[in-house]
Amino acid sequence: MSRTTRGVVAAVGVLGVVGVITGPMAAAQNRPPGVPRGEIAIPVAPESNVASSNGPLRELAPGGPFHTARAVVVMVSRGARTTVGLKVTGVEHSAGRSFGAHLHMGPCVAGDGAAAGPHYNADVVNGRKPVRVDAEHEVWLDFTVGASGAGTASTVVPFAPKPGNRSIVIHGTSGTRLACLPLSWD
Repeated sequence: MSRTTRGVVAAVGVLGVVGVITGPMAAAQNRPPGVPRGEIAIPVAPESNVASSNGPLRELAPGGPFHTARAVVVMVSRGARTTVGLKVTGVEHSAGRSFGAHLHMGPCVAGDGAAAGPHYNADVVNGRKPVRVDAEHEVWLDFTVGASGAGTASTVVPFAPKPGNRSIVIHGTSGTRLACLPLSWD
């Protein structure tokens, strides 16, 4: 399977019963037949909800390292469990740098980081108090950029995000919003 084909399949999130995302943990996993080394297989059952996005990142801080970057994200929810995979490529002059990436409540609007709103938080959405801010109640996809200008992340959370016009926002280490990718589903 070509690199382009894998990217398209990952964006759709379905390969028969498996979605594919490149990830750092893949080498330690048992891979289904046809899933190349260095990639993560995300099971997709018929009752699953799949949301995906694939394309150029929209800059929120012009002149940053994401000017020519692209990303693919696949989110698969089944019941109260969601698996999310992210791959970012084309990050300039950032080998060895780490970035935070999170699911946000609002849309991805180029040049307007505030439009994305706060992190998607399961406690906030469900009206629970006190609100817990951690990797079990939000979607955290922190990644480190390699020498090739690419980074990957994956996570599993014990909730299914509610549909909407959302975004994956990439943050610098100080929290500055640098780039985003739209992610919408109904």
